[in-house]
Amino acid sequence: METTDPIQPPPGTPAEPPVDNVGTAEAHGESDLAPSSPLFDLMVQLEETTALDPIVDKADGLVSPVLGTPEAKAILGGRWLGHAVHPLMTDLPIGFWTSATVLDLIGGRRSAVAARRLVGLGVLTAVPTAATGWVDWLSLDRPLRRVGVVHAGANSAAIGFFGLSWLARRKGHRARGVVLGMAGALVASVAGHLGGHMTVGRGAGVTATHDALRATPQG
Repeated sequence: METTDPIQPPPGTPAEPPVDNVGTAEAHGESDLAPSSPLFDLMVQLEETTALDPIVDKADGLVSPVLGTPEAKAILGGRWLGHAVHPLMTDLPIGFWTSATVLDLIGGRRSAVAARRLVGLGVLTAVPTAATGWVDWLSLDRPLRRVGVVHAGANSAAIGFFGLSWLARRKGHRARGVVLGMAGALVASVAGHLGGHMTVGRGAGVTATHDALRATPQG
């Protein structure tokens, strides 16, 4: 059987550079292939906002002792799943709140009870979702931690709006509940953009997964 030698480049041809891994430091606005848009530029400015550092340090001091343990990283970080849990968990509150918003817009009063229950389920599932997000946040570098605290703040505001929306609906003030729900949906969308920048744009999910896979619970 005849074999063919691999084609070699002509002498003097420079070797192709290796492909950078997703989420490396070079991707933080330094790559020639980095997207350019007003929203992306805003995210880069947020990464470079040192005024957020006191909040980052305070959050680290509160979160690390509770969620920075190997056990927490293994469970909430997704070692058992093989990848980060947080992106999967976000589907729950987003799904519940989006469904409630659709019912508010086209369902009328007949769907008021269902919409209220969906809002409540979104608030309940947002709590464990936030816990998985904080575990991932501990794996990030400082620029992405700055974006992360703004992301967490926006999500907290969204939870607050939807919580107030549920209470208003519960007391029979449907119109007020709908308005509060719309405000929550708007804020949650902003939080979602921040999360997408970290997870997809900067590869934070990959970084968090590697950190969780290295976590070895004691005992």
